[in-house]
Amino acid sequence: MERRKRRQFTEEFKAEAVKLARESGKSLPQVAKDLDLTESALRQWVQHAERSEAPAGPEPLSQSEREELLQLRRENRQLLMERDFPKKSGGLLRQGGLEVKFEFIQAQKAHFPVEFLCEQLGVSRSGFYAWSRRPASARQEEDQRLAAEVAQAHRDSRGVYGSPRVHAQLRAQGRRVSRKRVARLMGQQKLAARRRGRRVCTTDSRHGLPVAPNVLNRDFSPQAPNRTWATDITYVWTAEGWLYLAVVLDLFSRKVVGWAMGEHIDRHLVLSGLEMALQGRQPPKGLLHHSDRGSQYASTDYQQALASRGIECSMSRKGNCWDNAVVESFFSSLKQELVYRTDFATRQQARSALFEYIEVFYNRQRRHSTLGYMSPVDFENATLPVTLAA
Repeated sequence: MERRKRRQFTEEFKAEAVKLARESGKSLPQVAKDLDLTESALRQWVQHAERSEAPAGPEPLSQSEREELLQLRRENRQLLMERDFPKKSGGLLRQGGLEVKFEFIQAQKAHFPVEFLCEQLGVSRSGFYAWSRRPASARQEEDQRLAAEVAQAHRDSRGVYGSPRVHAQLRAQGRRVSRKRVARLMGQQKLAARRRGRRVCTTDSRHGLPVAPNVLNRDFSPQAPNRTWATDITYVWTAEGWLYLAVVLDLFSRKVVGWAMGEHIDRHLVLSGLEMALQGRQPPKGLLHHSDRGSQYASTDYQQALASRGIECSMSRKGNCWDNAVVESFFSSLKQELVYRTDFATRQQARSALFEYIEVFYNRQRRHSTLGYMSPVDFENATLPVTLAA
C-alpha cells in the first residue's frame, strides 16, 4: 500500500479549521473527518489557539450562574434546531396535506424531537402518533421509506440537489430505485434543485503587462491530477464591504486545491491561493496553469512564481470568460448554493462559510455531474491507482 503523502497547510487554513471546530456544533472528530484531517492534528491546532488566546483562569460559577448557563444552553439548543430545520421545505410542507406532513415528521424524527416537528408544521402530536400506528400497504410503506431517504439526501445536500444528484446519492448508498420515482417523490415534497443564474464576466485586462497565449484551448479534461490547473477571483458582499476569494482548481477532479480570501483584489491574494495549492499538491514540472488576463495573474511576481516551479502559463482570450468555464461554473454553484442564500454581517462570517463550503461540502461531499456524480475527493481516490499505473 502506498504511503500517504504528508500534507502541508497554510496558517489561513489552520485558523479556519479551528474556527469550524469551535463554532459548527459538530464534534472535533467529525470536523476532522469532514476536512480529511487526523483528529490529533486538529486537536493540536485547537489547543495551540486556546493557549494563544487564554486569559487568566475564570472564577468558579455560583449556583445561580450555573442555572442561568443551563437555561441558556436549552435556549441555544432550541435556536439550533430552528436554524437547522429545512425552512424552505418546511414552509412548503405547512401548505401540504396531513399525509405529507406526517411522512416528513417520520423521516426527520431521528434528527429533531417530534414535539418540535409538529409545532413547526402545525399538526398535533396525537394526530401524528395515530397516523404512525395506522397500517399501510406495502407500496405505501416503501414509498414512505423512500420519501424519507429522498428528503434526507436533499437535506444533506443543503437543499441544492435536484433529482439526478439525489438519485446518485441513493444509488451510492446501495438503494436500487429509478430516477423517475425519485423525481416523483421529490415533487410530492416540493423539493427541487437551486437554479443557476447568468454568468457575468468581470475581468479587466486593460494593462500593459505581458500576457500568455490560450494554451489550454478549452481542453477541460486532463487524464491525471496535477496536469492542468485553472484559477480566478470572485467577490462576496458583506455588511463590512467586499470579501474577495481566489481559487485554484485541478481540472482533472474539479477539486479546489488552493484558495485565499482578503479585503483587497491584488497579486498578494492570488499568490496566497497559488501557494496553498503548491504546498498541498507538490505538482511536477510541466503543469499547465490557466487564468484570465487580469493584472494580478500577469504581474511579475505571479509569473516568477510559476516559472520557478516549471509551470507553463495559459491565459483566456480577451473578454472570453468561456475559456475558463470550469472555474466560472464553480463560482456559479458557490453563489447559488451559498452566497445568494446568506446575508453576511461581517467578512469573518463570510470567510467561515466559504471555508466550510469549499473544504467540507464542495470538495468532499457535493456530487459533480462531470465526475459521474462523485465528489472531487472521492473521484481522485477512486481513480488515483489507475492514473498512477498509467
